[in-house]
Amino acid sequence: MLVEARFHGPDNSGNGGYVAGLLAAEVAADVVRVALRLPPPLETGLRVADEDGARGRVTLWDGDRLVAEASADAFSVEPVAAVPADVAARAAEKFNPGGDHPFPRCFVCGPERAPGDGMRLAPGPVDGVDGTVACPWVPWDDPTPALVWAALDCPGGWAFDPAGSRPAVLGTMTARVHELPEAGEPCVAVGVARSRQGRKMFAGSAVYGADGRLIGRAEQIWIEVDPDQFRP
Repeated sequence: MLVEARFHGPDNSGNGGYVAGLLAAEVAADVVRVALRLPPPLETGLRVADEDGARGRVTLWDGDRLVAEASADAFSVEPVAAVPADVAARAAEKFNPGGDHPFPRCFVCGPERAPGDGMRLAPGPVDGVDGTVACPWVPWDDPTPALVWAALDCPGGWAFDPAGSRPAVLGTMTARVHELPEAGEPCVAVGVARSRQGRKMFAGSAVYGADGRLIGRAEQIWIEVDPDQFRP
């Protein structure tokens, strides 16, 4: 597996949701849990290992360093509820109001990425619903499962507003892609803050299609990190 440089979150590591989606495709299950152990390196040949011989658990290695592990799993909570498209559009207008985005060139939510290069999701707070963010997402090309995982990623983190001196990165993500949206289909991505334990933040997310069908869903653990960890 190789993570191309354009699919980064922080400048020097792969976007967690996108990398998790790539690895999840190697697991023979509908619902997959991916735990990221190291910042995924970019433009580096990574080795995928089938740990049980049945693709029920796979690992991702950079030489002798464990980057991530993925295994079959299940959900214990209901999916994050849908948000109407017009409400999501208004929420996106309030995305990152302070302009202090921790990773402004992130492939998924970086405002400094050009349209068509980054996804430019802008999950902003939903009026009257604490801890819920939403935004539109229109896939510009035929999306892959890894791109749906990416769309599920950042909305969960922004439900906790990770801007400021203590950014957060994805630690664990359990997700299922029910189906792929059409290229150009107006979708809505939603994130919900579930709970917090010290530096760990528990979130849920979902992507809904133009007709309200559930495209994909996820449960996540985000971890606050030292910002210097991701500086060149």
